[in-house]
Amino acid sequence: MKLIIQIPCYNEEKSLPVTLPLIPKKVAGFDEVEILIVDDGSTDKTVEVARQYGVDHIIRLTSNQGLAAAFRAGISTSLEFGADIIVNIDADNQYNASDIGLLTAPLLAHEADITIGARPIEEIKHFSRLKKFLQKFGSGVVRSISRTNVVDATSGFRGMTKEAALHLNIFSKYSYTLEMIIQATEKQLYIKSVPIRVNPDLRPSRLARNTFSFVINSVKTLLDVLSIYRAFRFLFVLGFCVFILGVVAGSSSFWLAWIGQGKGHTPSLVIFDSLITVGVLIMVGAFLARMLAVNRRIMEEIQYHLRKNNSFKNKLDDLPFSTEILGTKKKITC
Repeated sequence: MKLIIQIPCYNEEKSLPVTLPLIPKKVAGFDEVEILIVDDGSTDKTVEVARQYGVDHIIRLTSNQGLAAAFRAGISTSLEFGADIIVNIDADNQYNASDIGLLTAPLLAHEADITIGARPIEEIKHFSRLKKFLQKFGSGVVRSISRTNVVDATSGFRGMTKEAALHLNIFSKYSYTLEMIIQATEKQLYIKSVPIRVNPDLRPSRLARNTFSFVINSVKTLLDVLSIYRAFRFLFVLGFCVFILGVVAGSSSFWLAWIGQGKGHTPSLVIFDSLITVGVLIMVGAFLARMLAVNRRIMEEIQYHLRKNNSFKNKLDDLPFSTEILGTKKKITC
């Protein structure tokens, strides 16, 4: 069994010397443990530092494409390097790397397809009260939408089996955390939350400038994912609400006309007609979205089998980034 621990990095030359020595070289249940650095277009000495610490693999994106793109590239590469289980951990040492075994144990025991590390939010000293509240509230919203028991929805410390990784198609540009949860439930992959420990704050988060920005971007990501994976429900509910508003507006106009006070209420009738028409069109769009969703599922199933059946060599030739295999001193530029 092979475990690959992937670490997305962007300008982490100061963080990696703290993080890398703490990554375990052996994890229970695995014959091989390898470290993959995903360099997201760093402009500092991130790659040089990674080489110095002897990581097994480095892939380099030609420009800074964001956390979601780095995560996606890491998953693709980990699969091509033969990973049976993949663990993602951040480069800033916020998660206790000794707990990697806690994430992999349920995967090895076939108790889950994906594990997500649940941070002790209340005990994290550098989190403000507002941030703690938003973390709990946001995770509650995601639990409700995804129908899971995920305790910490934005945690980046997570593991997944090879099968789960083959099914995932991360397309977000901001972050993969929320999208991954929604996708997993849609594809009937079981997610398990695992309590983990955290380390003292090493540096401020780079995912967002401030808490408000993080919330806005997270809401946008969630809406994007829902519009794709829950398009029928999203559009049908929206169309039905618009339709009902039209019925209410029209009913008031008809009632006034019935009691002889309908003169001068033409605007209400125009609103009634417009809302009814728009509502019906949106609901028709919902049914079209359902047909497109069926086509998407077929395409994803084809993609899954292609990923599963493609050979290591052929797939490496298709990777859209530079891949360095430090263990064998072989470099492949695609």
